[in-house]
Amino acid sequence: MVDRLLIRTDGASRSNPGPASAGAVLIDASLPGAEALDAAPVSVVARPLGVQTNNVAEYTALVLALKEAQRLGARSIDLRLDSKLIVEQLHGRWKVKDPKMREWWTEARGLLAAFDSWHATHEPRATNKAADALANLALDDPAAAAALEAKYRS
Repeated sequence: MVDRLLIRTDGASRSNPGPASAGAVLIDASLPGAEALDAAPVSVVARPLGVQTNNVAEYTALVLALKEAQRLGARSIDLRLDSKLIVEQLHGRWKVKDPKMREWWTEARGLLAAFDSWHATHEPRATNKAADALANLALDDPAAAAALEAKYRS
């Protein structure tokens, strides 16, 4: 059980649409150094997604990370996303116009409602290297990505 999580997510799509993946690191926010870019995760997401757009990959990474946070028993989450679009949509500052994106937004908001508190912040890609590396691993070596996810769930 982890009460508070810092979650960094990234979705990747090589071409748009193209081969896509989701990456996320979930870090125990109560530990010293949790904010560090190389903080040790308590769990990860590294999942190939087939052919998708970048926005679908970004939302999928978020949804998978939120489900993992629930599995870990988190009550409070601090999201660090390199997708400004998703951050602004989650906070209700930007509208979700695309019907397919509305489905992803609805699922994400539903998952967020289960937490006692949450916040989402936009961070540039340069500070999201761990999640980016996991997304790339899922694209380049799906078997290694699956093994890494399994390691954290055992």
